[in-house]
Amino acid sequence: MTSPSTPDVSVVVIVYNDAERLPRAVRSVLAQTLNSLEVIIADDCSTDTTPDVARQLEAADPRVRYVRLAENSGGCSAPRNRGIEVSRAPYVMFLDSDDELPPHACKSLLLTLEKSGADFATGEVERYFEATGKTGLWYPNLFLEEEIVEGLKDKPEMLFDNLSTNKMYRKAFIEQHSLRFPVGIHYEDHLFSAQAFSLAKSFAVVPWIVYRWYLAANEKLSISSSRHKMQNVMDRLTAARLVDEFLTQAGVGEDLKTAKDEKFLRHDFRLYLGDLPHRPASWVAEFAEATLPYLDTLSEKAYEGLPFDERICLYLLRQGRLEEAVEQARTLGRPQIAPRYVTRENGRTFWGRVAPETDAARDNLDVTERHYESQVFESAVLRHEVESVQAQGTVLHLRLRTYDPGLLLGDEPVNARLNLGTTGRVMKTRFRLLPTGPGEFSGEVALDLAQVPLGINGFVGRRHPTVTLEQDDLVNTNILLGSLGFVPLSRQITYRRIEKHSVRIENEPTGAGRFQISWDRVGAFKEVKRLGPVQRRIKRKVKATRKKLNSHENKASLYRALSRLPIRKGLVLFESVEGKGYLDNPRYIHEELVRQGRPLEVVWSHSGDTSTFPEGVKLVRRGSWQYVRTVARAQFWVDSHGLPSIYTKRPGNHYLQTWHGQTMKTMGYDIPSLRNGPDEEQHKHQSMVDRWDLLVSPSEEFERTFVPANKYTGDVVRTGYPRNDVLVRWQDPEQVERARAARARLGVPDGARVLLYAPTFRDGERNTGSSIRIDLHELVEGLEDDWIVVVRAHYYDRFTVPPDLGHVVRNGSTFPDVNDLLLASDALLTDYSSLMFDYANLGRPILLFVDDYENYKHGERGTYYDLEEIAPGPMLRETSELVDVLRGLDDVVEEYAERYARFHKMFCSYETGHASRTVVNAFFGEEEQ
Repeated sequence: MTSPSTPDVSVVVIVYNDAERLPRAVRSVLAQTLNSLEVIIADDCSTDTTPDVARQLEAADPRVRYVRLAENSGGCSAPRNRGIEVSRAPYVMFLDSDDELPPHACKSLLLTLEKSGADFATGEVERYFEATGKTGLWYPNLFLEEEIVEGLKDKPEMLFDNLSTNKMYRKAFIEQHSLRFPVGIHYEDHLFSAQAFSLAKSFAVVPWIVYRWYLAANEKLSISSSRHKMQNVMDRLTAARLVDEFLTQAGVGEDLKTAKDEKFLRHDFRLYLGDLPHRPASWVAEFAEATLPYLDTLSEKAYEGLPFDERICLYLLRQGRLEEAVEQARTLGRPQIAPRYVTRENGRTFWGRVAPETDAARDNLDVTERHYESQVFESAVLRHEVESVQAQGTVLHLRLRTYDPGLLLGDEPVNARLNLGTTGRVMKTRFRLLPTGPGEFSGEVALDLAQVPLGINGFVGRRHPTVTLEQDDLVNTNILLGSLGFVPLSRQITYRRIEKHSVRIENEPTGAGRFQISWDRVGAFKEVKRLGPVQRRIKRKVKATRKKLNSHENKASLYRALSRLPIRKGLVLFESVEGKGYLDNPRYIHEELVRQGRPLEVVWSHSGDTSTFPEGVKLVRRGSWQYVRTVARAQFWVDSHGLPSIYTKRPGNHYLQTWHGQTMKTMGYDIPSLRNGPDEEQHKHQSMVDRWDLLVSPSEEFERTFVPANKYTGDVVRTGYPRNDVLVRWQDPEQVERARAARARLGVPDGARVLLYAPTFRDGERNTGSSIRIDLHELVEGLEDDWIVVVRAHYYDRFTVPPDLGHVVRNGSTFPDVNDLLLASDALLTDYSSLMFDYANLGRPILLFVDDYENYKHGERGTYYDLEEIAPGPMLRETSELVDVLRGLDDVVEEYAERYARFHKMFCSYETGHASRTVVNAFFGEEEQ
């Protein structure tokens, strides 16, 4: 325990000419939930008003002390060292004047150290990008859980955590080992942190944020963002050499030395590699001359562990192939960007235009594992570059070049479009790409900037056009790279209905160097952004007025008024999945109506995307005023989810509720939040259900669960689901052809088997990709060559095919009707999705990947079944288990045959293959013969 006059923690805040931001940093310490602390402002001899500000802070709170160095050191080391010397607490932290500590940082780290006895504790860093307002985490994989590490050998990857500011140290540990920051260089943290990790008997790792790092919009303000300066390169190399010397003197093992080398390549050097496309050739040459000698000292094992694209880039750099290294640097971390050229030799594929001549070159430039030639059109890895730009008035004439190393585009012209969007609307300019050689295309597109939609208030910001290629019904969209060495163009353009803008055409100054167009208002119109609060108040009033006019109350009033008019006989409103498209049971009911030639006027609702609807179908936007009129006048409603609650039933209206699947999860009043919810919510739910006149039931089990759960007392048509007719009759020639067409579109080779992976979404995690829980890389590596994996994400989630897996993995989300995929597949992998009940109609294997089953089962909503009791196939929790099952699938099918039969009887008992006709006749009346 410390004495009453001794603080528990000393926080050293270093500052130099930062009077504006210093108070924010100090306040973040004084506002800590730990009160017993001191703030030491260590000033590196500032020449602005920083001393005055620091003294004011010192006078305002007795916990603040101000110390000033006699002369400027030019770095962070000297002021931090001074802070260590004058600190009085048994624990020390460091804070930069442009950053902050979260409120609980000091207390949480102090408690961790007192509980664990570790020499220091380190935690997560939140990076705040001032230019965009976005945030990100610093190496989150290092801070997954709270743990005590017994020395660096147990977790050598912590060398990546080279900051000194996200840690709390025992001062006794610092003094015991005479730890100080090296003066005279930048990146002083690297040596200090490496020493701390190496010397600590144990250190604590915590997963919460303990430091907030502000990345300035102006890179001149930041040392770490000044990578364009050669001195910055030299400082980082010096720090790396100092770390090497220390590790050698400390006698660490070869494994730790390799870990340090890999950290240098993956983190420190990787930053400079990514910048190469944005540096002049003279800088690249000087960079290579400065760094290559040090690169030659690093462990070859460190190079072997590098990511694929970085390994190639480093090899080209070390071989003096600097232009090619710059070309390759644009692909780092961006596997969707292809190399310009590849060569093929003895069944292998190599990077570059010329085949490698040495074993070392073959080893380092081998790109066979990318399978460029085995991709399908939608996921083909291509490269689009701007070759030249000419401006004529407001029109940009772009010459583009496309590289296709997989030779997937053939040797015919390709239809393409350039996409450019600003305020939510996208302008699409079509053009043609013409072949100029194997795997190489060229095209010209005229982009009229005056036609770009900028909105009523104009637009300030930057956008990056993309290129979409089209082939039949398939599309492939990728980024457009700017031309290396491109000189930016500036234009002042007058747009229709709005004042002038300045437009700048350039390469994105970071990353891959995408082609970039930036807008800013000029002249009198520039004042629009200065209206500030006035403009915002006007916008809010306009928005509120529009919202009021389009309110549910107004639409409900119109609906009630229109309901006094006579029903329009024969008018049918169809709606599926809340307007998502021409889908599910309603689609098949509509197709049956068309087949029977019923004299009905059919209108389909949509929520914006109309691409799935057949030609000639009358459409209405869901929620629009026309939608209200259609709902009010329609004689029949056919729906799969639930029409908005404001539309009450009127005399003469008939409502067919098809629903959209049997369910694992509880429904209706079986959901605790509704069962225990307010009367108003229960009344609303019951009113919606009471509108139904006829409900489609696929099984007795559905009637045992869903029907009573919703207190539905109306008629039930026991016929199975209309959407399942094609599955029951999968052997009909029409369905066989449908399966063949789907397999062709997916690019499934003859004789290959298809595994359809179709998980459901997770509550509270929509559009996060979290439902894709298997390790696709492990699965592909373990699969036999005759499998293709099709991933169908739930429409509440998202999925993108990893570019390096496109030869085996396909994205099934582009198919509007999942039945195409069910028919095309040889086995289903799902979790808790109702697709398993539909799929059982095919009689094909059903596998369940349920690594989160306990959480799902005991979640707030609950389930109707214990999956372990009803599962028609094996329940898997590791990708390795899935691989084993697929390798012995025939044996698994035989093992689960009885369970599968019980499952089919339980959930498919009403399925006949003729549900569409039965439902149509039951709801609309018997078909006339």
